[in-house]
Amino acid sequence: MEIILRAFNLKLKHTFSISRESYNEQPTLIVELKSDGFSGFGEATSNPYYGVTIQKMTDDLTVLQPIIENATQSTPEEFWKHMHQHLKHNMFALCALDLAYNDLYARKQGKKLYELWGYDVSNNPLTNYTIGIDSVEKMVSKMQELPWPIYKIKLGTKEDIKIVTELRKHTNAIFRIDANCGWTVAETIKNAKALRELGVEFLEQPLKADDWEGHKEVYQKSVLPVIADESCQVEADVAKCYNHFHGINVKLVKCGGLTPAKRMLVHAKELNMKTMVGCMTESSVGISAIAHVLPLLDYVDMDGALLLAQDIANGVTIENGVVQYSNLNGTGVSLI
Repeated sequence: MEIILRAFNLKLKHTFSISRESYNEQPTLIVELKSDGFSGFGEATSNPYYGVTIQKMTDDLTVLQPIIENATQSTPEEFWKHMHQHLKHNMFALCALDLAYNDLYARKQGKKLYELWGYDVSNNPLTNYTIGIDSVEKMVSKMQELPWPIYKIKLGTKEDIKIVTELRKHTNAIFRIDANCGWTVAETIKNAKALRELGVEFLEQPLKADDWEGHKEVYQKSVLPVIADESCQVEADVAKCYNHFHGINVKLVKCGGLTPAKRMLVHAKELNMKTMVGCMTESSVGISAIAHVLPLLDYVDMDGALLLAQDIANGVTIENGVVQYSNLNGTGVSLI
């Protein structure tokens, strides 16, 4: 097996802002694994909040090249377990490697990944489309540019209720709110009441990730369901989120790929928690991987490639929230 690393800067259609940062382009690393005439592809983006750089991921994967290239006979679960020993300090790099290996493994079996797993994709949830923090005029313009059945609205300002009130005048779509750790307990409980009247479905990560006492209070008092994101990074966090959140949002890059994500989602279901997978601003390589766990989800946020001015890959396509799979096996991606 051969590993090939490629770095890209993904240009965005619009400046994207959340409560803690704004950006116009997103660096990303694409991992290709080649074996027996087949190629599998994986992706992980840089992320300043988690201290992840393209250089760090590249360095860590390059050091492991001999180990990776000799691991050709493993199942994805065995491969992930072996690689986790070497990359548990860099889950983003592990994610890119895991996605590529799952893709390669399924292609060798002549199946799409969801087929290999025996999943029924006939009742997949719709994906939302994200509207980043901006002036109300620009946020409205972004919604009008792409009419959609579900919008995820990024908040964390002092004018949040006013913003959603104004946005509601322009669409009947479902709203989901992501404050990215930008609110206090009191703000969350108060805002939830107003937002429920404005057609909001749930709140995502309103408090700082480690405020477990606050999470518990919000869980008990919020009139809207609350979904963990920054508080739910790896497998052990699912149990911690139980009775502190109504559901979890799993990010493949944070937990180390599809292999652990599937375990996290099953665990959450066993605890009667809502399940969601979210994305970063990433290409169709990472987004197409998410599509294969859709049958395990109540909600999904896989709009990352829709935010790009130009994609670097072909894969799943999304129209009006509905995901259509590629004709290719594996995760169904090809680099452009």
